[in-house]
Amino acid sequence: MRADKPSRTALKVAMAIVTLDKKPGMAGHLPPGIVPATEKLLLASGVAGAKTLRWARSSKALAVYKAFDWLMPGQLDAFAHRKAFCEHQVRAAISDGATQILVLGAGYDTTGWRLAPEFPDVTFFEIDHPATARLKARGITAMGQPENLVLLAEDLAAQRLVDVLDIPTWDRQAQTVFVAEGLLMYLSAEVVRDLFLQCDQLSGEKSRVAFSYIPRGLDGRPDAGRWTGLLLWLRKAAGEPWLWSAEAENPGSALQDTSWSVEKLPAEEAVRRGVEYFAVAVKETPESS
Repeated sequence: MRADKPSRTALKVAMAIVTLDKKPGMAGHLPPGIVPATEKLLLASGVAGAKTLRWARSSKALAVYKAFDWLMPGQLDAFAHRKAFCEHQVRAAISDGATQILVLGAGYDTTGWRLAPEFPDVTFFEIDHPATARLKARGITAMGQPENLVLLAEDLAAQRLVDVLDIPTWDRQAQTVFVAEGLLMYLSAEVVRDLFLQCDQLSGEKSRVAFSYIPRGLDGRPDAGRWTGLLLWLRKAAGEPWLWSAEAENPGSALQDTSWSVEKLPAEEAVRRGVEYFAVAVKETPESS
C-alpha cells in the first residue's frame, strides 16, 4: 500500500459487502448486521457518500462485478464467505474461552464494532496502517465506540507487532483470536513467518489465527487462476502487490518449527473461494507439541 494513501483494497471489500446484500441468494451468507454496519461506517468516516452507496446497492453494481468475473471468478461471493468464516472462528473461540480478539489490517471491517457490545468481557483490538486507520477511527467515533474496542493506527511494516502491543490493555497470557483476513498475501514469506512467531509471544494457550491465503503455483508465485500474470501486474501497479502464497492443501507447511498447527476444516469450508482458501491455525500446548 502506498504509505500516504488509504487502502483501495479495504474500500473495495467494504463496497462489495454492500453490493452482496442485493445479490440473490447471498444475503444469508453474510454475518448478521454486517451490511448496515458497513454502510454506516463508510458514511460516518467520509470514505463513501450516500450516492456512492446507492450505486453499490444497485443492479448496475452487480452488472459490473459480473462483467469482470472472468478475471477473478467467484471473488464477489468469496467476500461474503470470508467474512462469515472469520466471524465464525471468532465466535467459536469466545465460546471456548477467548477474551481477546485482534483484527490485523482491519480496513473497514465492522467485526469489533458489532460484537463488542455483545461480548462485554472480551476486548476487541484492531490494527491498520495510519492512512486507513485514521478514517476508520473517525467513523467509529461518530458511530459510538464501545469501551472494549481498541483501535490502533500503526504501520506494521515499520514496527513489530510485539512492540505495538506493548500496552497495558493487552494481555499476553490471554486466549486470543488473531484475524488475518485478506492480509497475508501482501506480506513476504519472512514477514508472514515472523508474524506467526510474534502472535505466539503475544497470546496464551488455545489461541488461534484465522486467515485466508492464495495457493502457490508451480512457479512459486501466488496462483490466482488463468489470469494470474495479469492480476499480479495489476496488484503491483496499484501499489498493493501479492507476495505470499501457501500450498493449497497444506498451508501448515509454511508454519513448520513454530507453535502453530493448521486445523483440518470441514469439507464445505476447505474449498477455494474466489482466489483464496481459508484456514485456522491453533496454538499448540506444551503437551501436544
